[in-house]
Amino acid sequence: MKKSYLFKSSRLGFRNWVDTDLKEFTELNADREVMEHFPKPLTEKESTDFLCRLKEHFEKNGYCYFATEVLETREFIGFIGLALQEYKSDFTPAVDIGWRLKRSTWGKGYATEGAKKCIDWAFNTLKIERLIATCTKNNTRSENVMKKIGMVKKGNFKHPKLKQYPKLQECIYYEIVKKDSLIVGSYWLLKSVQ
Repeated sequence: MKKSYLFKSSRLGFRNWVDTDLKEFTELNADREVMEHFPKPLTEKESTDFLCRLKEHFEKNGYCYFATEVLETREFIGFIGLALQEYKSDFTPAVDIGWRLKRSTWGKGYATEGAKKCIDWAFNTLKIERLIATCTKNNTRSENVMKKIGMVKKGNFKHPKLKQYPKLQECIYYEIVKKDSLIVGSYWLLKSVQ
């Protein structure tokens, strides 16, 4: 079954989830290396529940962490997208930008390319004014993507959803505000000099 994309970047397509994504989604979430900075890999049931939540989030808000594919091959590589975060902190509620990709695709610039396109879509189609991104303080890969997409580090915080995992609770958060960036087609420029 051919799935239609909501929008595309030069190499990637972004779409809502379908039930047939479950097998590959479960494999992604069961990979210990992919889940290194999370409490644990997910079981099949946990991935099933997560996929249901993503579909519900899309129905309610018009966006989610999108199923992401390589356009040339239609290969499912994971997710890149947006999610409303309402846990208690100094910077929420806010729309978060996040990504989780198969290990075989790491190092190809997909997270950066996809996140830039999602920011473009959030600002110009959804008219969202501000996005955040968070990760554990030791997740240098994700933090590097945040820097590459023009986000600015705003501080550290103890993630309220990770109280039971003290080694992971210390997190960092970044932000990008629409007025601070200029996005034109495939060109990405920042007004402020970095």
